[in-house]
Amino acid sequence: MSDKIYSVAVSCRNSIGWVEYDREAKTVKVCLDDAQAVADAEKFLSEKHEIRVPHETLRDFSEVTVDPLADEKSFQLVLTRLWENTGVHVDWSRPVDYVKAHPHYPKAGE
Repeated sequence: MSDKIYSVAVSCRNSIGWVEYDREAKTVKVCLDDAQAVADAEKFLSEKHEIRVPHETLRDFSEVTVDPLADEKSFQLVLTRLWENTGVHVDWSRPVDYVKAHPHYPKAGE
């Protein structure tokens, strides 16, 4: 994996894949075998969002405008809202390199 690309595993319905954020170009690419999920996720991850975030404590929230393409930290923050808004689930614990090598769910008998 390139140092300029941040990747994380995702899934939607019967498709697993990944999302790539290019740190230098400030672009996003969603790799899934579900055209609607790709379109929805790429649109969501390319738009600014008003997000309530905690500050000093978990009870000290305020709304901030987040541009997911501004930097990796902002991108990761918006990823936490991806599933609720698009149905694309970020699988933080799944090794993305494994997903890139096996980008589908096994079918019966595989």
